[in-house]
Amino acid sequence: MYAIDTSAESVILADIGSTEIIGNDKDGCSLQFNNYRRARIMKRSGYDIADIEIHLWVDGDAEEELKSLKAVTYNLENGKVVETKLNVKDAVFKEKIDKNRIIKKFTFPNIKEGSIIEYDYEVESEFLFNLQAWAFQGGEPRIWSEYNVAMPEFLYYVTLTQGYQTFAIRDHKDSRASYSFSNSKAVSGNREGATLTAGVTYYRWVMKDVPALKPESYTSTLNNHISKIEFQLAEYRYPFTPKNVMGTWVQACEHLLTSDYFGASLSKDNGWLNGPTDDATRGALTEVDKAKHIFTYVRDNMTCTSRYGRYIETTLKSVLKGRNGNEAEINLLLTAMLRKAGFMADPVLLSTRNHGYAYAMYPLMERFNYVITLLRIDGKDYYLDASMPHLGFGRLNSDCYNGHARVINETATPLEFSADSLVEKKMSTIFIINDEKGNLDGSMQQSPGYFESEHIRDLIKDKGQPQLFNDIKKAFNADISITKPVVDSLNKLEEPIAIQYDFNFSPGTEDVIYLNPMFGEGWKENPFKSAERLYPVEMPYAMDEIYLLQMEVPKGYVVDELPKQMVVKLNEQEDGIFEYRLSQSNGTISLRSRLRLKRAYFQPDEYEALREFFNLVVKKHGEQIVFKKKK
Repeated sequence: MYAIDTSAESVILADIGSTEIIGNDKDGCSLQFNNYRRARIMKRSGYDIADIEIHLWVDGDAEEELKSLKAVTYNLENGKVVETKLNVKDAVFKEKIDKNRIIKKFTFPNIKEGSIIEYDYEVESEFLFNLQAWAFQGGEPRIWSEYNVAMPEFLYYVTLTQGYQTFAIRDHKDSRASYSFSNSKAVSGNREGATLTAGVTYYRWVMKDVPALKPESYTSTLNNHISKIEFQLAEYRYPFTPKNVMGTWVQACEHLLTSDYFGASLSKDNGWLNGPTDDATRGALTEVDKAKHIFTYVRDNMTCTSRYGRYIETTLKSVLKGRNGNEAEINLLLTAMLRKAGFMADPVLLSTRNHGYAYAMYPLMERFNYVITLLRIDGKDYYLDASMPHLGFGRLNSDCYNGHARVINETATPLEFSADSLVEKKMSTIFIINDEKGNLDGSMQQSPGYFESEHIRDLIKDKGQPQLFNDIKKAFNADISITKPVVDSLNKLEEPIAIQYDFNFSPGTEDVIYLNPMFGEGWKENPFKSAERLYPVEMPYAMDEIYLLQMEVPKGYVVDELPKQMVVKLNEQEDGIFEYRLSQSNGTISLRSRLRLKRAYFQPDEYEALREFFNLVVKKHGEQIVFKKKK
């Protein structure tokens, strides 16, 4: 047991890494990365920590090299420590991820509850841009996590840190070191070999007793919040030929716009688009209508084969002919068609919520994973994604609202897609009266929010409309029958849908009847279950949910007890408000429940208040009206 987390399934006792930059015989330098780790398996459910993956970069024939791997499992058997070594030759497997990434993977042998596992390996890399990042935090608690990097003065890296844990040690010292090059073309002169002495800075970062970071509700991705440090090669300096590697955003956009794998085709005549564009815009009366026609044409005629493409893998002409492509190809085709029709349209690079945050300051392309289209008509901007079949004109999936984005144009225009700017509005209205048989007759009119409407459209497409109303019946927690079910605006993809239905149920004949007036529409559980939270709450949107009820008291009964009214504010700024107003008059019960959150992002120090706020909502929505039979 470890005080850092007595419930841990496994614990990393020590995780120590180091990177040195050394001279090589291939015109320059190499990265030499070492990693030593020792961990203990506490429970059978913690066996996953014994599955190791070492990620390596590949470019053509050049490949990062895994060297000197050693791995040992230690077990205490009959009072003695027994070592089981990994057979490196036979037990390490290679898996290709894509053209630039492979994984060397293995599993520690003879693992049990209580096993200590230990590995040590080295990776040598010619790819100077790929200086290893370091995660001080992860799914297991870490007693000691340390990273050391020696950076010579002739290479400049931007250092990026993130997370909410503090460093126990964070220092650096300057010194000088010698670097030997067997072939010195990369440095000044053309000698067959060279040795130079250069300034070097030795960095050391240490964290102690780092808690595990576990997934919680309303989290974009844990990668946004894990305490880690990353590096981006920015410049080569003397004695290398001085060169700015990272460049500026304007330079990055210029490169993308002229690249065959992204925007080169947007500046061409693209005469092959004349026919499809004319067909798509036929009958449009206004400029906005013309743009909508083009968007609808692309969305409804193209099938997205993979998401998060970022770059095109074929020509846009082939995409149109084959009627399929990744999301980048489809939206670049949309951009090309809009331009062909005379519109101002540009591609936009962004990072989706599940990919992580992008940096506004640095043009780090790997931080982006999604392409949409920006259309401007009469000074108004429309953001379009034709790769999703149920998205309307001017609508994006909530996953796209993840902070910084860039318009890929001459000025590299920055954008900010904030989840706080999205408000999911939902209105539900129920009327209930007594029928002649002593049952209750009701009617529901509901307008879900746009994103819930998108989910319902998908549900109906996949499983049919009856499944929707079967789900509604289950949520009622009463034996009801539904009649006259209607779903409006299914094909009006720019708007939310509308749901209507009538229902009938018996309240029962007992002396005392308990009835929840939310009729399945309330919050049934608190999404914030943990007692504390180490990173922000990232909801996909703000919300405004209104529920209205007008209900006759069941025939032959009187109200014995009503839930008390309540108005709760999340904080002094009223970023969250919950109203629950319930009353009775002349045999009719009226209820108005409203839950409103004005923003979607909350810091960890706001978590306790947010959790308690939702505790009150769930508790109040679970309360019941008590009816007593008339004597």
